[in-house]
Amino acid sequence: MLQRPNQNEFPEYYVPYVQLVPEGDLLQTLEKNLVKMENLFAGISDEDSLFRYAEGKWSIKEVLGHITDTERIMSYRLLRVGRGDHTPLAGFDENLYVKGSQINKIPIKNILNDFIATRRATITLIQNMPEEAWSYKGIANNLEITAGAIAYIIAGHEMHHRKIINEKYL
Repeated sequence: MLQRPNQNEFPEYYVPYVQLVPEGDLLQTLEKNLVKMENLFAGISDEDSLFRYAEGKWSIKEVLGHITDTERIMSYRLLRVGRGDHTPLAGFDENLYVKGSQINKIPIKNILNDFIATRRATITLIQNMPEEAWSYKGIANNLEITAGAIAYIIAGHEMHHRKIINEKYL
């Protein structure tokens, strides 16, 4: 069973994400948070989803797109590390991804559906990962990380941004 990673299993800048993940079954947390995300974004109109809480900040659509893009990238990292691939994995520029997505032109419902599909794929990836793979180590963005830590970071990253949406956008 996947266990909470030790702090030496991932870069320090991921600590806040991992700390947000509650004790217990990570898959149940991912499933529950999927429902929370569906409920949160289903109630936001296309007009309201363009809101930015301050100049230079992302819109609600851009935040949801960022969550989805990051989950895709981190799931890819999880797949590679969890399969024993030791090829170093590059970092990514989140601002470049948001800008390049032109996501404010896409209906919020479509962006939400994309997140739902991505989360479901993440869940099946984690469900089917061999037990021994959780301790496998890889290099991402020039730093060592375990497959198990990546799974927790995925959950915590979404929780972090959902919290910001609830506190600063709604």
